[in-house]
Amino acid sequence: MRKREVFRDFEGDELEFVGRFKKGDLAVKKGATVLVEGAHNPHLYTVLSGWGFRYKLLEDGRRQIVNYVMPGDLVGLQGSLMGEMKHSVEALSQMSLCVFEKAELFSLYKKFPELAYDITWIASREECMLDDHLLTVGRRTALEKVAYLLVFILDRARQSGLSRNGTLALTQQHVADTLGISLVHTNKTIARLASRNHLKWEDGGCKILNQEALAELAGWTPGSGGKRPFL
Repeated sequence: MRKREVFRDFEGDELEFVGRFKKGDLAVKKGATVLVEGAHNPHLYTVLSGWGFRYKLLEDGRRQIVNYVMPGDLVGLQGSLMGEMKHSVEALSQMSLCVFEKAELFSLYKKFPELAYDITWIASREECMLDDHLLTVGRRTALEKVAYLLVFILDRARQSGLSRNGTLALTQQHVADTLGISLVHTNKTIARLASRNHLKWEDGGCKILNQEALAELAGWTPGSGGKRPFL
């Protein structure tokens, strides 16, 4: 993780503390639930490899995917600060997680203000992404919604080392559940984008053929690309 250009370097004392803060690694199978809404969990996690998604369920089983978690993302912070999880997390692929004891989070804030700032930065970044998602669900057209989501995920996946050939291991149901549109409408919208040679949907997921065209269609610009923190 530390070798990737997207992440900032640790100071020696910070690295030593994080090494003590860490309690182990957790392997999660594809399709497994990492965290459950309403649960009390004594741990929080940093994604080391693989990816998953955060979601909420209505009583009748309808699902809203609120965001995707990738290497470098912190999972479970909400439960650490609010007592219980307000969403669930499911693995989209096999995942490896770094496990931290949330009871020791206060010592991080007390002894390492730089790391505490990093956690604030991570939470703020999540808020910014949710702002974009809300704008997308509320105001973008169906074509713009799908274009935005795919180019947004691809940009994040490339930064975190998940996608090097433009392919996203995603189903159309995930796209529908993220954007709040029906699976039929999602399928028709993807077909329109495919007819423009912007993407190709394969058995293993979606292959992006023209990232720039999708970004232009969605009216979306990627971030600055500066280094970001992680634990």
